[in-house]
Amino acid sequence: MTPVIAIVGAGPAGVYAADILRTRVPDVQIDLFEKLPAPYGLVRYGVSPDHPRIKKIQDALHEVLERPGIRLLCNVEIGSDVSMDELRDAYDAVIIATGADLDAALGIPGDDLPGSFGGADFVAWYDGHPDAPTAWPLDAESVAVIGAGNVALDVARMLITHAEDLTHTDIPDHVEQAFMQNPMKDLHLLIRRGPADVRFSPMELRELGTRRDVDVIVDPAELVLDEHAERMIAQFSQRRIIVRTLTEWASIDPATRTASRRIHLHFYQQPARVLGEERVTGIEMERTRPDELGRIAGTDEFIRHEVGAVYRTIGYRSSPVPGVPFDESVGRVPNAAGRVLGPDGSPIPGLYATGWIRRGPVGLIGSTKSDAAETVESLIEDLATKTRVEPESSARLREQLTGVVDWDGWLRIDAAERALGAERGRERTKIVDRERLLDHATDHTSITENAR
Repeated sequence: MTPVIAIVGAGPAGVYAADILRTRVPDVQIDLFEKLPAPYGLVRYGVSPDHPRIKKIQDALHEVLERPGIRLLCNVEIGSDVSMDELRDAYDAVIIATGADLDAALGIPGDDLPGSFGGADFVAWYDGHPDAPTAWPLDAESVAVIGAGNVALDVARMLITHAEDLTHTDIPDHVEQAFMQNPMKDLHLLIRRGPADVRFSPMELRELGTRRDVDVIVDPAELVLDEHAERMIAQFSQRRIIVRTLTEWASIDPATRTASRRIHLHFYQQPARVLGEERVTGIEMERTRPDELGRIAGTDEFIRHEVGAVYRTIGYRSSPVPGVPFDESVGRVPNAAGRVLGPDGSPIPGLYATGWIRRGPVGLIGSTKSDAAETVESLIEDLATKTRVEPESSARLREQLTGVVDWDGWLRIDAAERALGAERGRERTKIVDRERLLDHATDHTSITENAR
């Protein structure tokens, strides 16, 4: 009997799971559910527009989704359009691959002031997520970004880049127009640890130094390495490259810094409180000091940065999926080797998880492949002894769904975005409004007419 599997989430984690499952079980039939009208998840809505190389991952995901045996079902939300119980009754197994979409909170006084933003919310806005607001208050001349990972670099780079240098990307029109009005002059990138302990990738860090009309400023005093830092750069080549890059920037003659925009990198500072009454007027940071193992402790010495906005990029959390166990303390689905665990700690038959909702928001996009492989192995092992569902059950469920955007519907959206982009001399211009996306998905007129 042909196994029928449902995967919830059509981002990299879900698509990689479908690809591995088709390879291991060639006759499997997979229904890939996605709550948004378009697939690709993090690649479409979480990668900076100025990173077309990473966005090319969409091409590999496209190849998987067009293969026989994989059916794309977008614009279907679990909990409102179909319940998890209905999915489990209609499929031999269900894999949850919905990722992580929420910002972790700073948990300090003033964090909820107007002008204090989550990096994930900002990324969703500039990437044209259908559920993001269309307006964003880019009105501060001085801004703080808190974090030491690649998302912090993405947010900082997008904030500091001149709008005319983004015109070749796929950013939506309203985002481009907002960046045109951005009065940014100074951006403070605030990092809790030292230069040898950041989580940036060397390539993304170096990108800061390639921005037109942007100076990168590093205090040489903050690059003095202790024994722990010396060990880190001796053992890890990427950290060695990062420190070398920072040292190059620190050695630049201040007299040659004439750019209209500046990025200030600050190390050994952790957030203490966001300042302001009616809105953000600054941020108070506590200096930190590492011990011999690199562990950070506060020093009770505080520094104030006068800024009009604060962006926190200190990690993501997953949203619960209705009908699926969720550990609020860690923000992910409890599991063992991808098998979702119930309240008693035992595996729930036929229910699995992969990607960031399974292991937390760690690792690059490609690392979800190994994660998906383990989950698929668990599923295949269990499938051999599981009572199978009726082959017609999934077909009956699909017939009950309304407003579904299938593969052909997505191709029509894709064609419309490419046509809009061609008018501007770029590969695509992203369509944001959900209703417009759905209209394009069902519009069978010509591409040129469809794009208007």
